[in-house]
Amino acid sequence: MRKNIKLASNRRMALYCWFPLILSAALICGCERSPSANARGSRQPGGSARVTIGFTVSQTGKLNIESMRQLNGITLWMEQVNKAGGVKLADGAAVPFSARYYDDESSKERVQELYTKLINGDGAEFLISPYSSGLADAAAIIAEQYGRIMITAGAASDSTHMKGYSLVYQVYTPASRYLTGAFDLLRKLDPHATGVAIVRENDKFSTDVCVAARAYGERNGFRIVTFEGYDSGTTDFAPFISKIPRTADAVMGGGHFADGCTFARQLFEKGLGIKFVALLVAAAEPKFAGLGEAARGVIGPSQWEPLCGYTPESAKAAGLEWYGPSVADFISEYRRKFGEEPSYHSAGGYAAGLIVQRAIEKAGSVETRTVKAALDELDILTFFGRMKFDARAQAHGLQIGHEMVYIQWQKSASGALIKQVVWPIRQPKA
Repeated sequence: MRKNIKLASNRRMALYCWFPLILSAALICGCERSPSANARGSRQPGGSARVTIGFTVSQTGKLNIESMRQLNGITLWMEQVNKAGGVKLADGAAVPFSARYYDDESSKERVQELYTKLINGDGAEFLISPYSSGLADAAAIIAEQYGRIMITAGAASDSTHMKGYSLVYQVYTPASRYLTGAFDLLRKLDPHATGVAIVRENDKFSTDVCVAARAYGERNGFRIVTFEGYDSGTTDFAPFISKIPRTADAVMGGGHFADGCTFARQLFEKGLGIKFVALLVAAAEPKFAGLGEAARGVIGPSQWEPLCGYTPESAKAAGLEWYGPSVADFISEYRRKFGEEPSYHSAGGYAAGLIVQRAIEKAGSVETRTVKAALDELDILTFFGRMKFDARAQAHGLQIGHEMVYIQWQKSASGALIKQVVWPIRQPKA
């Protein structure tokens, strides 16, 4: 029989509830063409020429689910800011935004070609990264080479920000802190748990997360009983599941949506009886519930959840500026436009646009140097959480303000699978 990690009415977690069975464990797709007046430096005082934001989307390929949700978030943000008249500059101009994007086919090889085209062919003045750390890392080289500011939505690797770049800014909590809370939660649930098996995708993001998680676990007294990597696109996890000792207390890892779902389903079917399963990316996606019983009890790190309690009041209490829509307004507008629940990928896409908007407002200009200075000093609380960047040269642009939350798929009183935030015990407020 499985049990949920229970939360009391004040959202505090019950002392300990185990779940025995758990196993949980180049196509042009541009929205609007940039008018010729968008060329850098051509904007006139009082004018309303558009600012072009360029990015790629994995409309096809293995990153399609997460990337399209990120696109939804960007689209909603742009619709709202343009409906409000755009961003006011110091010279009195109110500038709306236009988007230009291409299908990167979930391929790193496509990304650098397309970002070069966005800058040189489409006149993109600001960039948002593709989804995933690997694709974002490839795009960052181009952004830096051509002197464009790029906000990395959907990319958590720390290493991109250790390469001396000065124009790349990260929305997500870095990979080095992605799974650390899962170890803290496991320790809270079972102080005697020690054996953790880590099975992860062999891509940049998953490897960065799991290498950092292994080090954190070992520093905190856990034994990593398995540390295995599987190739992207893997559909048969039997060889990896067979290497997980029956005595393991927990399984952590995974990669992205497609492989994470398959891994969770095959873990369930094998019936290993692993008590604690925490998987990257897939588990936090609303569509993960489609696995049915195989989803039940699985824990997932999440960059954002609708249950996060960020408010203007919490910003004031923390001495931070509140900026943008409330959590409730973002969710209701997202549902209205797309007819679905927003995931953290959706929220991250919206947050990336919001960061560009606030930085331009503070700079009073779209000139790269002044917007960069505004980003370096930015420290705000939004519906997505706190946004603050490392301004030191050795880690420039790394996100240092945002916090992860952890969800678990539980059954509601009506029998439906729902997500509950189970860690941290106290919801992050700022």
